[in-house]
Amino acid sequence: MSYAEITFKDKNPVKRWLQRRRLVSAVQAVSRFKAPAVVCDFGAGNGELCKLLSRKYPNARIICYEPVNDLLLQAKENLSSIPNVEFHANLGSIQRMSVDILFCLEVFEHLPLKETEDALQQIDDCLKDRGLAVFGVPIEIGLPALYKGCFRMLRRFGEYDANPKNVLYSLIGIPLLNRPTAEIAPGFQFHFHHTGFDYRRLKNHLRKQFELLFVLCSPFPVLGRWLNPEIYFVTQKKYR
Repeated sequence: MSYAEITFKDKNPVKRWLQRRRLVSAVQAVSRFKAPAVVCDFGAGNGELCKLLSRKYPNARIICYEPVNDLLLQAKENLSSIPNVEFHANLGSIQRMSVDILFCLEVFEHLPLKETEDALQQIDDCLKDRGLAVFGVPIEIGLPALYKGCFRMLRRFGEYDANPKNVLYSLIGIPLLNRPTAEIAPGFQFHFHHTGFDYRRLKNHLRKQFELLFVLCSPFPVLGRWLNPEIYFVTQKKYR
């Protein structure tokens, strides 16, 4: 099953809308800032965000970075008609300190601790001084964990993210730490389930590495983190 089939083309219309809305919310989060010359989608999946970025910033150089070969192939097919996108599977081919704005959406909920720390350093290396980075992750604690858990249990009851015990612990704000991992690429560990992810831990990591400018939630910012399914951290690279 392709990335699009489990996200933007899911059979559930609400999920399809939420998946597209999260991209719009991420781009709107930095609309107040100067248009970038170079913008990067870090962990681009099938490249859907790059479509939106190419329309928003038609004069910018769009970097589609996706280290998983199967996903990169999907991105290349999806973006074949977009002229200002370049594709990278290796960060070594991206010039250091060249990116004005970087988006990293639906990535960090999948990363174990070591991969989290490595990715944050890589993002820091990509950004220009005072460059912006937008981190979008799902909210998997509190009430969002409950309604997401119920949705998953209707689809695949008993799996790790559709297990009543795991959903309950996430609901009360103490998600279990025994999240299963597997390789998504050789030597690269990955959490395939969202359940067990705690955005508060990521926020602490971000504050160590970047200047946290502001936080917002999607798709209804007024409802905050208590009901929304997604949260965004808008950060800026610190002067070194």
